[in-house]
Amino acid sequence: MKIAFTTSDRVHINAHFGWAKEIDVYEISTEGYQFIETLKFEGELKEDKNEGKLLSKLDALTDCTIVYVSEIGGSAAARLIKKRVTPIKARSQEEEISQILDKLVQTLKGSPPPWLRKALQQKTQNFEDDLEATV
Repeated sequence: MKIAFTTSDRVHINAHFGWAKEIDVYEISTEGYQFIETLKFEGELKEDKNEGKLLSKLDALTDCTIVYVSEIGGSAAARLIKKRVTPIKARSQEEEISQILDKLVQTLKGSPPPWLRKALQQKTQNFEDDLEATV
């Protein structure tokens, strides 16, 4: 599954979702994790009430299961959830991406909590629905 992180330094989860110029994406499994890409966003991202700035981010994250953020507005969170992407707020801006990834790998190896099982199940169902629609 793919996990995304809003970051300004590629180490910490320290960027507001709406204002983030970069979002790092990783592939994660019970075997470990691997960096996939950095999504880059341009424009006036700090402009409040500009819902249009979210569209490119929402579209870019549709294949992710979770996006970790330092902050996120209610509208953006609702739109992510509607696209079956679970937003999670970091405990602090000092929380490191690698620590979260290590914890997630261990969680996947064991018994994932209900919220993670649900997120994984939604992504699988969505993929199968999309596949059936194209056949």
